[in-house]
Amino acid sequence: MIPDRIIEQGTLTTDGDRTAVEVRLPWYRALPGSCIAGAKLSVDGIEAPADSLRWRMNGREFRFEELVDETGEWWFPVDSAVLSGDLPVSADADHEVRVDLTLYIPYIIISDTETLHIEEHDVKTMKAVAA
Repeated sequence: MIPDRIIEQGTLTTDGDRTAVEVRLPWYRALPGSCIAGAKLSVDGIEAPADSLRWRMNGREFRFEELVDETGEWWFPVDSAVLSGDLPVSADADHEVRVDLTLYIPYIIISDTETLHIEEHDVKTMKAVAA
């Protein structure tokens, strides 16, 4: 719905081996953690390994499989979450960052067994800052 606002400009950080970026919800209403079905993080065309990805919101960090039943933590449109992964990136250089998100929208029912899911992505160029 609002894909050009997914990546927060200027939030790319790295410690040399692990890279993170702040992301915003591309939907107009808050969603529980269980509706965050997955994400991908790529820098300069190189994708972080799926098993290394972590999602941090409200001060808690999750693997995506831990979010499946998470109804206690909510992602609000005004709050940034942090997506990180094992991806070596040099600090103080410009990088092309891509984030892909898959979200379920629990209150839009498509059939007896399916709710709406959206797949959105954003790409921005920014400098990485040492963490």
